[in-house]
Amino acid sequence: MAVKLELYRVFKEVAETGNISLAAKNLYISQSAVSQSIKQLETALQARLFARSPRGVSLTWEGQMLYQYVRSALGLLATGEDKLSQAQQLLLGTLTIGASDTVTSFFLTPYLEAFHRQHPGIRLKIVSGRSAKVLSMLKSGAVDIAFASSPTDPAALHTWSCFATHSVFVAGSGYDCDFDHVYTRQEIAEFPLILLERKASSRVFLEQYFLQSGITLTPEIELSSRSLLVSLARIGLGVAGVTLEFVQKALDSGDIRLLKTDFTIPARSVDMCTLRDVTPTAAASAFMEMVRQDAR
Repeated sequence: MAVKLELYRVFKEVAETGNISLAAKNLYISQSAVSQSIKQLETALQARLFARSPRGVSLTWEGQMLYQYVRSALGLLATGEDKLSQAQQLLLGTLTIGASDTVTSFFLTPYLEAFHRQHPGIRLKIVSGRSAKVLSMLKSGAVDIAFASSPTDPAALHTWSCFATHSVFVAGSGYDCDFDHVYTRQEIAEFPLILLERKASSRVFLEQYFLQSGITLTPEIELSSRSLLVSLARIGLGVAGVTLEFVQKALDSGDIRLLKTDFTIPARSVDMCTLRDVTPTAAASAFMEMVRQDAR
């Protein structure tokens, strides 16, 4: 039979004080309420828990055995409540964030540093992965927040746009092409192309954009690393399809150059995502608010 937790609290107090009057005083309830609680507990458990005497009460053998467990259980509950309170006050806990290495490097690092400085008791875990992977982990509960490119499931997610990305084509500064020429989609498709692997969301988006014009992109080199796109373009192995915001330093240094085009690929958004039907933890809420405040 299930017994109300409050009865066990009364039982523990009486066991430790050995006096119903003192237990009632400590619990801020009447003596009759204490006596009634003990009677209810004994009836529910079908056991005599206390021996009464003029000097007070003492635990029976059954009561002593039960007390050991009740003390431990209530102690664990108190510890749990204390830990929860500390987590709500951002004194301890874990915040797990899913994002690609590029997004972490390009966007998240300053926020991670600031959050860690403000809340050193919160353990930060970063799970690396492309958009599809981190969104899948968010839905399974493996991460608290996911940073993903243009998520396509708005009904299940709360999203906040962090920054826009633009797909462009670049080549090494010494590559055999005319950097003053304005290239068409077909002309771009005829270059030896260097693209991210097919499962990358930016690759899928790029291919879909060209397919709208009936053009299929057939890369000669497919990579899993964005940095390698720049490296191989730099040494002249072909024209790389890249994200402008992530290669700006290489463009500024002159290692690669932008190809002019007569078309503009629509911008995409990198969004901060949480599950719509799950209340974020205190740590997740604080981190998201930091990102939002900075954006404002």
